[in-house]
Amino acid sequence: MWVDINAYVGNWPYKKLKDSNLEGLLGRMDRFGVYQSVVANLNCLFYKNTHTGNEELFEELQHHKKNNNRIIPFAVINPLYPGWKRDFEKCIDLGAKGFRIYPQYHDYLPDDKACLELVNMAAEAGLPVGLTIRMVDSRQRSWLDIDHVAGTSKGEWSLRNFIPLLKAAPNTRYLILNIANGLGVNAEDVALLKNDNVLFDTSGRSLHHMPDILKQFGPEKFAFGTHSPILDYLTGMLRIESMADSEADSTVKNKLRYQNAQQFLALKY
Repeated sequence: MWVDINAYVGNWPYKKLKDSNLEGLLGRMDRFGVYQSVVANLNCLFYKNTHTGNEELFEELQHHKKNNNRIIPFAVINPLYPGWKRDFEKCIDLGAKGFRIYPQYHDYLPDDKACLELVNMAAEAGLPVGLTIRMVDSRQRSWLDIDHVAGTSKGEWSLRNFIPLLKAAPNTRYLILNIANGLGVNAEDVALLKNDNVLFDTSGRSLHHMPDILKQFGPEKFAFGTHSPILDYLTGMLRIESMADSEADSTVKNKLRYQNAQQFLALKY
C-alpha cells in the first residue's frame, strides 16, 4: 500500500497537464496501488483569492464522495490576502486536513509576521502545513512565470529558505515537499529537521541517493510523494523501490510507502 503526501489537481498556466482533475488522479492511484493522496488545487497559486481554488477542490470532492476517504484535502492560504483568517476557518469547516503555503508565488518571506501567524494558527488547530521547495524547474519556466523570490536575488529557493520559519514556529507540523537545489544545511539545521514535526516527501531531485539520506536523517523522516501531475508519478516511488534489501529492508520501505504518512497525518483507513 502507498500514501502520496504531495499531489495536485488543477491547472498550470504555462504547461499542459494530463488528467489534472480528481478523476484523473484517482485513475493513477488505482493503477499504481496508491490508497490515499494529499491533494491541493494548483489554481490557488494564481487566483488573487486563493480560497476560490479551495472551494473548487471541495466542490469536486462532492462528486467523488465514495472516494472521499482516499483524498486528503489541503487548503492553500495566502496570509497577505485580506480576509485570509476567515478563509482559514472556512477551510476547516469544509474539512481541510492541512494547509499549503507558497511564499514564492504570493510574494512574501516564510518568516514574515503574517506567515508566522498562519502556521501558528494551524498548529493550534492541530493541522500540518505543506512547504514546497520548488514548483517547476526554472530552466523550463515561461517568461510570464515568476523570476524572483521576495526579498532575495533572482533564482530558485532551496531548503535553507524555509529554515527561519521552522525556527520561528517550531510547534507546527511541516511537510517539506519537492526538495530541489540540494540538502545543504548545517549541523544545527539538520538537528532541527530531525524534529518529529518535520516529514519530507520523495519527489525532489535532490533525493537521488536515498540510502545516504536515510542514514543522515533516519527512515522515519520520509514518505512517498509524487508532486503530480507536474512531475511524473513514478520517480518518488522508484526512489523507495530501487533500494536493495541491504539499504532498506521491507520494514523501512513500508515506513516510506505509507506508515510514516499515516502516523504523521493521523490518517484513517
